[in-house]
Amino acid sequence: MANSNRPPGPAWLRHPVAGFFASLKLAVVLLAVLIIAAITGTIYESSFDAKVARAYVYGAPWFNIWLTLLAANLAVSALSRWPWRKHHVAFLVTHLGIITLLAGSLIGRIFGTEGSITLFKGDSPTNRLLIDERQLRIHDSDGIIKGYPAEFIHHPPRPDKPRNLGSLANGARLSIVDYAPALEARLNPRPVTTGGAPALHFSITTAMMNQRLESWLLTDSPEHARFSMGLANIELKRGSAPAPSGEKSAPSAAAEKTATDLEEAIFAFSKAPDEQIGRVIKGGATGVKIKLENPTGGNKGRVLVSLGGKEFDFDVAQFLGRDTPIGDSAMSLRIDDYWPDFRIDEGKPGSISDQPNNPAVLVTVHGKGIAAAPQPEKSHGAEKEMSTTGGPPTMPAEGEAAPNHLTLFVAGDGAITYELVSRKNGTSSGKLDLNQPLATGWADWQLVVDKFLPQADHWMEFNPVKADPTAPIKEMPDGIRVQLDQNGEKMEQWVPAGWQIRMPTKPNPVMVAYGFRQLPLPIGLELLDFEVKRNEGNDSPAGFKSTLKISTPDGNSAVGSCWMNNPFSYPTDWWRPWTGLTYKISQASWNPENLNQSTVQILRDPGWSLKWIGSLLVVAGVFMMFYLRPYRRQTVGEPITASPSKKAEPARSESLEPAVH
Repeated sequence: MANSNRPPGPAWLRHPVAGFFASLKLAVVLLAVLIIAAITGTIYESSFDAKVARAYVYGAPWFNIWLTLLAANLAVSALSRWPWRKHHVAFLVTHLGIITLLAGSLIGRIFGTEGSITLFKGDSPTNRLLIDERQLRIHDSDGIIKGYPAEFIHHPPRPDKPRNLGSLANGARLSIVDYAPALEARLNPRPVTTGGAPALHFSITTAMMNQRLESWLLTDSPEHARFSMGLANIELKRGSAPAPSGEKSAPSAAAEKTATDLEEAIFAFSKAPDEQIGRVIKGGATGVKIKLENPTGGNKGRVLVSLGGKEFDFDVAQFLGRDTPIGDSAMSLRIDDYWPDFRIDEGKPGSISDQPNNPAVLVTVHGKGIAAAPQPEKSHGAEKEMSTTGGPPTMPAEGEAAPNHLTLFVAGDGAITYELVSRKNGTSSGKLDLNQPLATGWADWQLVVDKFLPQADHWMEFNPVKADPTAPIKEMPDGIRVQLDQNGEKMEQWVPAGWQIRMPTKPNPVMVAYGFRQLPLPIGLELLDFEVKRNEGNDSPAGFKSTLKISTPDGNSAVGSCWMNNPFSYPTDWWRPWTGLTYKISQASWNPENLNQSTVQILRDPGWSLKWIGSLLVVAGVFMMFYLRPYRRQTVGEPITASPSKKAEPARSESLEPAVH
């Protein structure tokens, strides 16, 4: 084999550890694992999101260690060729480029900044950057705000394995004992001796729809003094209900006794055969009575129709979605929908299962006829039940106010009165006692006030919600359960994302918040204008543009615009972006309902220049290796001579050296 006449390298390069780091086998293993990791990260990002990919791959500690091992392997491999010769130049340039590229990547990942800011036109400049990482923030009793990482994509804390975070200024020990992907918030006022506001708890039920709703109402609270249930609103105010005027609201003028186009939508329930909920669509009520037979033998039951003293029946499955005449009358019927287990969720009808536990149908009756006279009004007193036959409580259209309204009043002496507005029965008022039902006239809904607090403090209670694949998707925040242990007394509280909770430690309470990590920037951003360009011929958006003003504490400022694929950088000098030390501002998202709002992304990567330099060096090294003859190792025509070295030391052939390690 060919003999190398070069002197041996430093002694440390002949150590087994150096040989291990310089080996080609190690390089192959490191590169293979990185390739597998890149494929896995891509799958995670496409199947879940970028945060999951960062948590398990790109942002994991093992990935940084692996990149460091690869850089060490490349560096030792390059040093092992010492003393270097001309034909080593391409080899060294390539290795130096890869090491520089890895260094730039690590510097950007560790010291870089990436986040978003939501800006509103007319607001003062802000410098609070939101990072896509969860954080627990404590406003301690000594006035210092402390932040703790709280990302729990994997290995979340549990009551048996809490995450201890240390001690606070008042000596209390802080720990996170649980995590929930979804929390439900409910008002749960606490009684106080001084101050506060009146609060009451009510429940409202319907046997027809087999539902029960409950809630607290708190006066003087813009968020919690009102409860909406779709077809009606319930509100709590201070004072007393207005005295009845002696005249109840007339439902409507008497319909003319002439045939006209009529159309009415009617809900019918098998559990309440004598009850129906009707909604007049056109002309007036049809006077048709609808009943739903209970399904048997796996069918959907039959609809029984009473019109003009005659009875007709229609099979639900057969006539679902079909128009059919009702006998020889001028009216027609269409069964629009069927629910085997009827519920109303967020103002919309639906079925919670396929079992016929509470069957219901929606039937539309239409045709020529004389509008039926409205039913006489009835009192809303608790002692009288309200019939809903023909009653048309209905879900309001989008943007339309609910036609039914109940206002509860609390007087200074604690007396509770009400004013009830029903689309069918007009307006009435009276006194309401605790635990006494009030028939609302909205179908068969009955309301009961069962708790009253003359002085209460606003307090929210949060509880985890179990995932139900059959339930509609609701936007609920995730949250953590925080525990404070002070002098043997333990305090626990769920803290949802985006909320700040006060915990009563001694001598001063502490404020606990959970949400995205906030990073203060040395620059402030202000939204001057936001434009949406529309496509010609329609209103679909074609692009978005934000005009921003950047300001610094020393009085410098600049104005720039960013839109899709066109960011701008600050400072604005032409050479600064090449350093990677500028703030790159890009258009991220917008709010179609508020064109005075814009969300921008801000990126600062101090390793950017090293990445570019490293990439250029790799390209140059590969080019030299394959296309420039002086930098390639010549092997053709070299004589093969015996090695003059020691017998125990085998000859080394430079001609077999790999050009690239």
